[in-house]
Amino acid sequence: MQRANIWSDDWEHESGEEWAAGRSTRLPRGHQLGASVYELAPGQTSGYYHFHHGAEELLVVLRGTPTLREAGGERVLEEGEVVLFPVGPDGSHQLLNRCDGPVRYLMVSTRPSPEAVEYPDSGQLSVMAFTDSQLGRPLWDIRTLERPGD
Repeated sequence: MQRANIWSDDWEHESGEEWAAGRSTRLPRGHQLGASVYELAPGQTSGYYHFHHGAEELLVVLRGTPTLREAGGERVLEEGEVVLFPVGPDGSHQLLNRCDGPVRYLMVSTRPSPEAVEYPDSGQLSVMAFTDSQLGRPLWDIRTLERPGD
């Protein structure tokens, strides 16, 4: 059995980009359920504003007071707050760290395959699957959607 600790400062991935989660570590995961711990430095975001067509996500704020951008606007979350992001546009989300200190959070999600994720700000769609594509590697592609009339 894999072991992990949400308070560990041993990170698998680190990004200095403002648009991407600064630090992250995958926690033990199963075939259908996964979780990761993230930490955002001041000024960083969780990534692009997006929603899933297959995965439900559950956010637990561990430290700090991040700003949640969601379908209905923005709001500040408190430590310990839990937010569910359902599939579809109503589950659109992005976290922003506008605090003076780091924000740490746990994100738990279902792991559907295949999955599609939309990015409303850029009009893009990504598709991915655990199975190999015709190219002999797991499927992952991103496309710009054409809006009707374009």
